[in-house]
Amino acid sequence: QVQLVESGGGLVQAGGSLRLSCAASGSFNIIMGWYRQAPGKERELVARIFSSGSTYYVDSVKGRFTIARDNAKNTVYLQMNSLKPEDTAVYYCNIVPPNTLYWGQGTQVTVSS
Repeated sequence: QVQLVESGGGLVQAGGSLRLSCAASGSFNIIMGWYRQAPGKERELVARIFSSGSTYYVDSVKGRFTIARDNAKNTVYLQMNSLKPEDTAVYYCNIVPPNTLYWGQGTQVTVSS
């Protein structure tokens, strides 16, 4: 059984930064990802990372977000810089592709203009 717990969200002004954390209990998959869901929109994958450290980012966050993982701590991070109002969403972590059983509560990120 895998449980994923996200934390680190909050309210920040445009241009600010936040660091999200995702602590995993149970199996820590080869490919971990951060997803987000904005109001009225579908959930989307914004970044993923292989156990080797190889990463992928959706175009809208390239150069601003950095995904990292600590395999010893079963934790995945998302450093978010130069935040924009359009980054406002609930952020979730999950394996890639996602397992519907693993969705947690997520962490709310709100960016004010």
